[in-house]
Amino acid sequence: MTSTTDAARLRRAVAFRDLHTGPRPFVVPNPWDAGTARILASFGFAALATTGAGLAHSLGRPDGTNQLSRAEILDNAAAIVEATGLPVTADLESGFGERPEDVAETIRLAAAAGLVGGSVEDSTGRDGDPVRPLGEAVERVAAAVEAAKALDFPFTVTARAENFFQGLPDLDDTIRRLQAYEAAGADVLYAPGLPDAESVRAVCSAVDRPVNVLMTGALKLSVADLGELGVRRVSTGSALSRAALGALVRAAREITGTGTFDFGLDALPYAEANALLAPAAPAPSADRESDPAP
Repeated sequence: MTSTTDAARLRRAVAFRDLHTGPRPFVVPNPWDAGTARILASFGFAALATTGAGLAHSLGRPDGTNQLSRAEILDNAAAIVEATGLPVTADLESGFGERPEDVAETIRLAAAAGLVGGSVEDSTGRDGDPVRPLGEAVERVAAAVEAAKALDFPFTVTARAENFFQGLPDLDDTIRRLQAYEAAGADVLYAPGLPDAESVRAVCSAVDRPVNVLMTGALKLSVADLGELGVRRVSTGSALSRAALGALVRAAREITGTGTFDFGLDALPYAEANALLAPAAPAPSADRESDPAP
C-alpha cells in the first residue's frame, strides 16, 4: 500500500522530471533555508534547488572547501522540502566520499530526505587538483544513476562539470566531460560558470540531455535568450543568498560609515515579511460533504 507521503513524493518527482521537457526553460531558484524557500514559493516557482554556498555562508563558513557535512546538507534540504511541498533538487557537492559507493549512498539518503533530484559535481575541493580525472568522475556519476534508478520514484540526477567554476576555462574538455556523463546516464547536464552565449550554445548543441545553466551577473541573458540557445533549466546558485549578504554589508557600511539608517527604506516591510512566511491555509478535506456549521 502506498503511503500519502510516498504518493506526494512521487507527484513531486514526476512534476520535476516533466518540467525539463516543457515548451520553455524553467527557473529553479536557490533558497538557503526554510524561510527563503517559502518566500520564493509564494512567487509561483514550480521547483526549488538548494545552494551549498548559501548554506555554508549562513553557517559562517566559506564555500568550496569541503566544510559542509552530508548531514548538514540533507538536513537543510529536508527543511526546504517541508517548508513548501514543491519539488526540490539539492546541491550534493561531489557526493561526499571518495568511492562511487559513497556517492550512491548520498543519493539514497537524499531521496529519504524528501528530495526528488540532486547534482553531483566532479570537483575535489583540493587546490592543487580541483577537478577529478574523467574516468573517476564518470564512475561516480554512474554510481549516482544506478542508485537513483533503484528508487521507487524518478530521482533526477544532474552531473556537473566544474572546469569553468574552478578557474579552468576549457570548453572542449567541459563538453567531453558532459558527453561522458550523459553516456553514464545522467538526466541533466550542468557546467556552471559558462562565460557567454556562444559557450552555452556549444554545450547545448553537443549533448542530448537537458542542460542547466547557472545565471550570474556576468552572463547577461534572459530566460528567453537561454531558451533560444537550447537551455532547459536555469538556476541562480548562490546569487540570491549573496544578494541578501550584499544588502546586509551595505547596511553595515552605512551605519558604521555615516551613522545613518537609510537602508531601512529598502527593507521588506514587517507586515509583508510576516505575510510571506505565514503557512498556507490547509485545503478543505475532499471527503467532507459540507463545512460544519459555524
